[in-house]
Amino acid sequence: MKQSTVTALTRNFLGNSPVWYKQLIVLFLFINPILLHTLGPTITGWILIFEFILTLAMALKCYPLQPGGLLAIEAIIIGMTSPDAVYKEVSANLEVILLLMFMVAGIFFMKDLLLWLFSKMLVKVRSKTTLSMLFSIFAAVLSAFLDALTVTAVLITVGVGFFSVYHRVASGKHFTDSHDHSTDHAVQEERRQDLENFRAFLRSLMMHGAVGTALGGVCTLVGEPQNLLIAQRTGWDFMEFFMRMAPITMPVLIVGLITCFILEKTRRFGYGARLPATVRAILVDYAKEQSAKKAHRERVALWIQALVGIFLILALALHVAQVGLIGLTIIILLTAFNGITEEHQIGKAFEEALPFTSLLVVFFAIVSVIHEQHLFQPIIDFALSLDLGQQPAMFFVANGLLSAISDNVFVATVYINEIVEAYNSGAISREHFDALAIAINTGTNIPSVATPNGQAAFLFLLTSAIAPLIRLSYGQMVWMALPYTILMSITGLTMVILTL
Repeated sequence: MKQSTVTALTRNFLGNSPVWYKQLIVLFLFINPILLHTLGPTITGWILIFEFILTLAMALKCYPLQPGGLLAIEAIIIGMTSPDAVYKEVSANLEVILLLMFMVAGIFFMKDLLLWLFSKMLVKVRSKTTLSMLFSIFAAVLSAFLDALTVTAVLITVGVGFFSVYHRVASGKHFTDSHDHSTDHAVQEERRQDLENFRAFLRSLMMHGAVGTALGGVCTLVGEPQNLLIAQRTGWDFMEFFMRMAPITMPVLIVGLITCFILEKTRRFGYGARLPATVRAILVDYAKEQSAKKAHRERVALWIQALVGIFLILALALHVAQVGLIGLTIIILLTAFNGITEEHQIGKAFEEALPFTSLLVVFFAIVSVIHEQHLFQPIIDFALSLDLGQQPAMFFVANGLLSAISDNVFVATVYINEIVEAYNSGAISREHFDALAIAINTGTNIPSVATPNGQAAFLFLLTSAIAPLIRLSYGQMVWMALPYTILMSITGLTMVILTL
């Protein structure tokens, strides 16, 4: 093979990922069949899990769908699982897939209303502490009834919008002038300090909002993808799921909001930056100009979105249909009554959800390997051999640690499936099964705020357009999430011990 062809293949394989990472994935693919024939399926299965978790942890270098997908395909080829087993796993989780496909896309068509709400807060509320609390509360409430990814997308859109407005003016231009806000070369010298303060202001707001999505996301079966999966296995509807989680999630919510308040008052861990008066004046002028331009048709569209939002909340609370079908209904209503009839307009709504939906199917392929090879059986047996009173706390801690370094959907999928098998075999009672399911849900949702790897919404924020604009790095996110992680996790574990 010609050298140029080899070079092209090397560059094309996993795109712009670091060369060492490409070499590592190739090494994994090369040694796995050898390990299977020398060490056996159990050890190779565990090595495969760690390889897959590494692809999740390296999500910033390369989206996990490609490297993780290659590992999953190889696992099928070498016989560690089968296409039928993967299909069975996917079929059992169809409701979760429909949630991601249709609910996230449905909320996309409510973005104008959500943007209006957050924008009003940003320009109307002068107290930074109050604004931070409102961002966190609104993000929590919206995530409980919508989904964390979409709410995070709205926060990002608001942040990028207002940053670009000030950056344009700080560069000596008008609101309507074309401008590249990704570089500071044109920013006037006297406005640079205000720009840095504005970056710190937005950085703290984005983190408060992201944590808010986790606070609300843990509460209901639509807040996070794994919640619906757990509810599906346990047979809980929307209200029952909420009520069963409430003894743990409500104290965690209160502690999270108190943490938000304290961080803004103490200005520790990168929080507390105030909005400069000059920046506020520019944003208020911009908001007034945009409001004056808004046509009557656009105002009617906002009312339609508000009415459909009320329908969504009632439909979820009353469980009138499966969550994914409610999401499809939202898409139909919002597009039909707001004049969105072009195929390409509708297609944009699915761009956020489908990559993660595809990754979720890869999760299920790895989970089928775990099932086929009974990899988690010894761990589950050990956990279930503990005193009944210790088991929920053990599951909370184990799920929390794994979720912080990998992905909470993957971890929850594995653990809930294992305790379903234990319940079906008669090893645990229904009451104890319910307690462990609650521990798994709260364990995968609460401590996973520690890193961007654990929460899809955090990873989405880190890889979004706003992260480089406001100088939000991986290390910065971990540092800013640290007080939330510690206080929320301690509260969650304490309530698990006291209530389960």
